[in-house]
Amino acid sequence: MTTQKQIRAAFWGAHPEHEAHALKWGIKTAPQNRHNADTRTAFVDFVDCLAKAGEISENLAFRATL
Repeated sequence: MTTQKQIRAAFWGAHPEHEAHALKWGIKTAPQNRHNADTRTAFVDFVDCLAKAGEISENLAFRATL
């Protein structure tokens, strides 16, 4: 992956329970601070795992936002 958009799409695909919550409340495309703490924590962990696995660059990991 090389873009934040790709990371977000992969995150929502890997975490359908968080996507369902975001869709229910109409915040899927809202800034990350509108999401609940569980979703934000899962996203940070997801990005960290991608970076450690070498699937995304460290620079992209630092820039990625939900």
